[in-house]
Amino acid sequence: MLAVEVRDLKKAYGDVSAVKDVNFDVSPGEIFGFLGPNGAGKSTTIKMLCTLVRPTAGSARVAGFDVVEDARRVRRHIGLVFQEQTLDGELTAEENLRFHAVLYGVPPDQIDARIGRVLALVALTDRRKDLVSTYSGGMARRLELARGMLHTPRVLFLDEPTAGLDPQSRILIWEDIARLRSEEGVTIFVTTHYMDEAENADRIAIIDHGTIIALDQPDALKASVGSDTIALETADDDAALLSLRAAGYAVERGESGLTAYVDDEEAEVGDLMAAIDVRVRTVRVHRPTLDDVFLHYTGREIREQLGEGAGNGFARAYAARRR
Repeated sequence: MLAVEVRDLKKAYGDVSAVKDVNFDVSPGEIFGFLGPNGAGKSTTIKMLCTLVRPTAGSARVAGFDVVEDARRVRRHIGLVFQEQTLDGELTAEENLRFHAVLYGVPPDQIDARIGRVLALVALTDRRKDLVSTYSGGMARRLELARGMLHTPRVLFLDEPTAGLDPQSRILIWEDIARLRSEEGVTIFVTTHYMDEAENADRIAIIDHGTIIALDQPDALKASVGSDTIALETADDDAALLSLRAAGYAVERGESGLTAYVDDEEAEVGDLMAAIDVRVRTVRVHRPTLDDVFLHYTGREIREQLGEGAGNGFARAYAARRR
């Protein structure tokens, strides 16, 4: 049974169509990313799937239940972390979780064990007795992840869980997300406008103006818009062009030099350089990104709507953490 099944889902507010005939499926245990700029329809879609907004048309099933006909059953099987923080800062982490456990009907004899378990999942065990008002923004978001998992949902919805956080906190959130999936087996549906962190998802649906414009695994999406490239400027581009073509490379000449199309720019740049008999002045390598995918399908970059450099801090910090 699919964790999420969406067919021709639509939401209109008067004459404004926020979501237009959206279709997709999410498999059990999958981390599914919903990627798009602010105002693209991500939050409206997640609200319909969580029974907070009634669809104008179409259908959706979550954990096997229809979001309109079986809304109460859907709510029993999902967890939800909103964009806005909803914790009580005057309560401790444990008190916030205990209050939520009562609301969700967690059996009393299981509450303490579940609180301990979810706090361990987000590495907040040692802050269990501290007031939430003393938490950093990243710690508060991680506690909200724990709260969303307290009643063991089958599907956990995260709406922009890292928005407004520093790069280090965003890394920790994604490590928590991966741990929730691997140790609890929960399906995770996460919306984001950060291209770099969306690549942590198993599959990504890119949405713009209420319409899904592409859906696939991150690597497949990037491969769909072109090959890796190596751009060169040499002391004699004509001679370099002949050498590279003789070596079997697909190369084009432009106004600013040569562009070679390769399968793996990191693995092939050394051999390509060795095939050239003239002095190389500059070398630039490029691997398609989700920015390129968004540009390919929409004609503009997502950064135009978010501001230059959006997400770059996360990418640098994440790469440094992996080294």
